[in-house]
Formats: sequence, C-alpha cells, structure tokens
Amino acid sequence: MFTGIVTDLGEVLALEPQGAGLRVRLRTKLDLEDAPSGASIACAGVCLTVTAKRREGEGWSFDADVSKETLDKTTLGLWRPGRRVNLERPLRLGDEFGGHVVSGHVDGVGEVVSVAPQRDSTRVRFRAPKSLARFIAEKGSVAVDGASLTVNAVQGAEFEVNLIPHTLAATSFGELTPGLPVNLEIDLLARYVARLKDAALEGV
Repeated sequence: MFTGIVTDLGEVLALEPQGAGLRVRLRTKLDLEDAPSGASIACAGVCLTVTAKRREGEGWSFDADVSKETLDKTTLGLWRPGRRVNLERPLRLGDEFGGHVVSGHVDGVGEVVSVAPQRDSTRVRFRAPKSLARFIAEKGSVAVDGASLTVNAVQGAEFEVNLIPHTLAATSFGELTPGLPVNLEIDLLARYVARLKDAALEGV
C-alpha cells in the first residue's frame, strides 16, 4: 500500500524487451539498502517488483519487469531513457500517512488538457476516461502518476487540480504539457461508495 506522497523523482536508465513485456532500469535517490528482491516500488503510480538492485554513485538503480498487460493499460509503454518518474516505497507501520490510500493498480490512462499559472500555483486540467469520471469528485482525491492530488473542480470527464511550486519541483509534474498521457488511480473509497450505491439501486 502507498500514500501517493512522492519521495523521489527517479530516471529511466534503460529499457530491454522481455518477450511481450519489458525490463526497465531506473535510477533513484531512495535508500534501497534494506529493500529485498521482490520489494515493491510505485513507479509513476504503477506498483513494480524489484528484481535486482545496485549502487549507482551516491544513489541506487533497480530493475523491474513490466508485463504486456501493464504496458497496455498504463503509460509505461511510452517510457524512454531519460524520462523522469515519480517513485514511492510502500507504507511501513509507523510511517506518516500524508496522502490517501493508493494501491499502485492503475485504473486507466488520462490526458493533460491544459497547464496554466494561477497566482502562486499552477492549475492543471486533466481528462479522465468516461468509465472513471463518475468516481472523481470535487474535494476528493485522485492519484495522478502516483501522486495524491486533491480535486478542485469537476466538469464532465475533466477535472482540475492546483499544484504548488514544491510539488512541481519534487515530482514529474514540472514537465506536464497538454496532450501528455498520465496514469490515473481513483480513490478506493470512491470505488466502494459507488458500488454500494449501484447495489442499492439494483436492490442487492
């Protein structure tokens, strides 16, 4: 389980085809000393399993295998060497819970509609797939490329967030441009509330 609080901005080092899937290597400043083989790391919101790790100067690099299903359902198939990626290690007992519950299972791919400065922040509008739009509500939470964001406004399948300078500097959001695809994970609570509502209407 993750919280959507990005703890490092990693970099894609290499991509190697593995059958229908892909093996990726990423550089990180995260301390992976205690991360065993099989550990999980959220990469742009996708929970990937560490298959190998090594020291890289003052930091680390790690490998992860990406299945064809993940390539088809997320933005990982668009990665290229040099791409910056939001990273987060799983929540541990006693850690501060600063975002919302994020599973690392992407629900769909959205798109950046617009990016505009607004006083001391940046307002970003995203478009979600129609199948996910019903789960996104004003003042609710949504994970975009693994980062927990608060929704400020909703209009149809589009929603807006405000990003402060710290968020832009500490995440890949500083590189957002219109048309860029992003991984979306809806709030787990929103999913269950919608399911309960549907069940009530169906008389289940």
